[in-house]
Amino acid sequence: MKTKAVRLYGVNDLRLEEFELPEIKEDEILAHVISDSICMSSHKAAEQGASHKRVPDDVAENPVIIGHEFCGEIVKVGAKWQGQYKEGEKFAIQPAMNYKGSLAAPGYSYQYIGGDATYIIIPHEVMETGCLLNYNGDAFFYGSVAEPMSCIVGGYHANYHTKPGCYVHDMGIVEGGNMAILAGAGPMGLGAIDYAIHCDRKPSLVVVTDLDTARLTRAAEILSPEEAAKNGVKLVYVNTSEYENPVEYLYSLTDGKGYNDVFVYAPVKPVVEMGDKLLARDGCLNFFAGPIRTDFSAEFNFYNVHYSSTHICGTSGGNTDDMIESLRMMETGTINPAAMITHIGGLNVVPKTTIDLPNIKGGKKLIYTNKEMPLVAIADFEELGKTDKFYYDLAQIVKKSNGLWCLEAEKYVLENAKDI
Repeated sequence: MKTKAVRLYGVNDLRLEEFELPEIKEDEILAHVISDSICMSSHKAAEQGASHKRVPDDVAENPVIIGHEFCGEIVKVGAKWQGQYKEGEKFAIQPAMNYKGSLAAPGYSYQYIGGDATYIIIPHEVMETGCLLNYNGDAFFYGSVAEPMSCIVGGYHANYHTKPGCYVHDMGIVEGGNMAILAGAGPMGLGAIDYAIHCDRKPSLVVVTDLDTARLTRAAEILSPEEAAKNGVKLVYVNTSEYENPVEYLYSLTDGKGYNDVFVYAPVKPVVEMGDKLLARDGCLNFFAGPIRTDFSAEFNFYNVHYSSTHICGTSGGNTDDMIESLRMMETGTINPAAMITHIGGLNVVPKTTIDLPNIKGGKKLIYTNKEMPLVAIADFEELGKTDKFYYDLAQIVKKSNGLWCLEAEKYVLENAKDI
């Protein structure tokens, strides 16, 4: 069977190619990819080429398919897995397999599996590590954002707290506690807010900060204080640039108690240091945002570490359980990570988009891998729709879903966009 895929050959050498897939072995699965979300990690892999820890040294001779946030349908199941997986089932993949201690992962390391392809061969190690995940939702794009959503979920589970005189870490956020999400009005921050107000271990107060009034206004439209209140959570959006002493104001929202859990969603020194100042006794600061600089640092009050038991943690990615939790919450409509998605495109734009990703504003760039489409911001549909019926129709569809990508929009693209 032929497939079309974007393959990495070396530093910023990404090529959209058509080639033949071999017949699957008895311990492999043939699958049809429908959607993939482009991750900054793919940009880093392209930027570093063979020097990247997950990219093989011989990538120039044996190119790998990129993309690791993908969702699709199983086409053919090898004999070994026929009792566990069935043709026609939807799937998502947890790329961080840790198979026998290896860093190899779909989207970085394999010739025949990656998200930016039409058809792929799933190798045995994906199934053996439990990383081929069944997905029962209707929309494929949710399966593509399950991996980034799992990173958010993992952050909530990684926070920890202790009781006086006890050295056992109580994992997770404080139920009924105070939470701050700093620099939290971006796409990933919206996912964090969504999870906070809909998970099974909720805080009582969530304060979200940002410096951009428009982003905060849009966040409040997508995840409103009224929706949070229905779930027993008080949600407050704050533009910290409007206050002479933002720390003092944010602290006052807790009646002087401080925040049990603080999430930092931007790798900015003043934001980290603000988070430290907001911590309550036994407060946990989660440094969620991954910095580019290897020497990134910020001050932390060690007097409070000693006398108030404040502490810090950080996570990079989520585990398989986090991803399963994300998938199940999306299947039931408990959370809606569509707010993460800001651009839509086809397989043809993957090479350029991946290389230019840091310079393209917005959130997730969602790719429909069997389609040929330019990369277009959802916010631009209406303007393009003045001269293009395709985008006019999409603009009308997303308008009905509060400006967010949705199942109806996905179906329209799959039925009407040009095949690649």
